[in-house]
Amino acid sequence: MSSLTLESLFFILIFLLFMSAFFSGSETALMSVNKYKLKHRVKNNEASALRVEYLLNNTDKTLGLILLLNNFVNILASAITTLIAIEIYGDKGVAIGAGVLTFLILVFSEVTPKTFASHYADAIAYKISFLFYYALILFTPIVVFINFFSKSILKIFRVNNKSVGSDNLSNEEIKTIIQESSSKITENYEEMVLNLLDLQQVTVEHAMIPKNDVEGIDINDSEENINKRLIDINHTRMPIYTKSLNNIKGFLNKKHIPSMVQNNNIIKIEKLLEYSTEPYFIPEDTSLLSQLIIFKKEKKRIGCVVNEYGDIKGILTLDDILEEIVGEYSVSDQKDILMKNISQNKIEVHGSIQLRDINKRLGINLSDSTVTTINGYILEALQEIPQAGMTFKEDNIIIEVEKVHNNYVEKATITNNG
Repeated sequence: MSSLTLESLFFILIFLLFMSAFFSGSETALMSVNKYKLKHRVKNNEASALRVEYLLNNTDKTLGLILLLNNFVNILASAITTLIAIEIYGDKGVAIGAGVLTFLILVFSEVTPKTFASHYADAIAYKISFLFYYALILFTPIVVFINFFSKSILKIFRVNNKSVGSDNLSNEEIKTIIQESSSKITENYEEMVLNLLDLQQVTVEHAMIPKNDVEGIDINDSEENINKRLIDINHTRMPIYTKSLNNIKGFLNKKHIPSMVQNNNIIKIEKLLEYSTEPYFIPEDTSLLSQLIIFKKEKKRIGCVVNEYGDIKGILTLDDILEEIVGEYSVSDQKDILMKNISQNKIEVHGSIQLRDINKRLGINLSDSTVTTINGYILEALQEIPQAGMTFKEDNIIIEVEKVHNNYVEKATITNNG
């Protein structure tokens, strides 16, 4: 039968099964390696990472090499098993050997090593990269020859390596990765990163101070009123305009007020425009991320949000954008006055409150592409001028109008029954 002893055949079979397990596990480890950790290690010029990157950049050749070696040892194991089975059982042993070998390969050379490798992909991949990196160089002619036929078949089905999708992630996919990594970063850091990702989707009109809530100085007002407004100024910068905010002349910085005060504590009105900076205008559909970059580039901190007709819709400051990232940090309690918690799922709001602020407070999703405040949302939902006492329901959200003045909702309660 065979010049080899039965013990020698068993030893060779065990060795071949071990090699088959090694190749199967190596394939899974290399294909399952964490791509982002790999890129980080490549940036640090780690030798093992560079080898793994080369193998993954040549996936067709790497898989061709591993499958070549794995199939070689499996076929050889099949031949050895046949010899052992015939030696023990005679001609009937061929069927027995095939069944036993199938079980052994599935359990010990496929399922077990691949499962193990999937759990410890990074630890295994970097250690075995040395072997497959140089084996790929050694067996390149054979691998290229095999891949030629493989690629020819794939072309029939119009499969092209260049057409395969990249690893680029959408914002939502990045958010999922960050949320899945929440155990490794603090809650505050996670919230800031997620808010930063949202900046590209949110436009300036969702973060601006609405026109009706803007505090400014009308230079046509009486000298007494102007002096009072300047002395009681609550903001770092205040718009200067004529009759209407649409006729804005500029922004006055609070730090310049002392230079304008006369000996009798009267502010020189004629110097208002002299100390004001030129108004800066922002299109209403500009994203917050783009505007943040523009503010930095232009060295601006405040601007007027305008619509397609050039009318001013509100004022946006750098602080408004930063609050979208880090949350409320202003010492002013103005927003707490305009939006009060009644219970865990119920709040009382002023009509000027932004829908985004309400959504964050109650964990809901009030949205309308045409409006940004709760007053606008109520008008759109009712399709009529609201009256005190009106109540309507959107999904599990109940909105009740409590106070209306000059067709404007001054107070409403919102309840989340979800």
